[in-house]
Amino acid sequence: METPIVKASRPPWNKEKLVGQKRPFKLKEIWAIRVRLQISCRTRELALFNLGIDSKLRACDLVKLHVRDVASGDRTAARANVVQQKTGRPVQFELTQPTREAVSAWIVQAHLRGEDFLFPSRVSASPHLGTRQYARIVDSWVTEIGLDSAAYGTHSMRRTKASLIYRRTHNLRAVQLLLGHSKIESTVRYLGIEVEDALEMAEQTDA
Repeated sequence: METPIVKASRPPWNKEKLVGQKRPFKLKEIWAIRVRLQISCRTRELALFNLGIDSKLRACDLVKLHVRDVASGDRTAARANVVQQKTGRPVQFELTQPTREAVSAWIVQAHLRGEDFLFPSRVSASPHLGTRQYARIVDSWVTEIGLDSAAYGTHSMRRTKASLIYRRTHNLRAVQLLLGHSKIESTVRYLGIEVEDALEMAEQTDA
């Protein structure tokens, strides 16, 4: 009688990892990262960080941007329109002055043309920055300013400006449009509004 072969079970992918929605960055954390990138003259990363915050795009859409999506020549536009890979729906976003300056500086430094990917990969097998590469870069930013990298990620980049806008305006419809969600319920869940509001009230209440 043959002895049955027992396959060793793999440990779950999330073992000893913090799983759940990634935190958005606070204003002081945004500036802490931005200043570090400026001081160290990391032009590519500064453009990536600023554009990631402003665009509110998913990682898969951000890394596939072409120069022509956000600029004409080395002149970066104030607004851009991109079709989302996940939903097939167009979404418009604004580029603030610091972002336009950072992106233009990167285009000039990298000698990019309109048809080029905005963030070419440094790995020959890929024409543009990959989502895993992007995730590692975000992790490095988080670690540099002393935050827990397990609590932040590429979704932190997408959530940050949307969260800031909601906290200032409480206009869910505006945030829904900016994120390109088809349903307002998706925006509520994405921002974790009920939980965040409850925690904020708890912080302001003395026991």
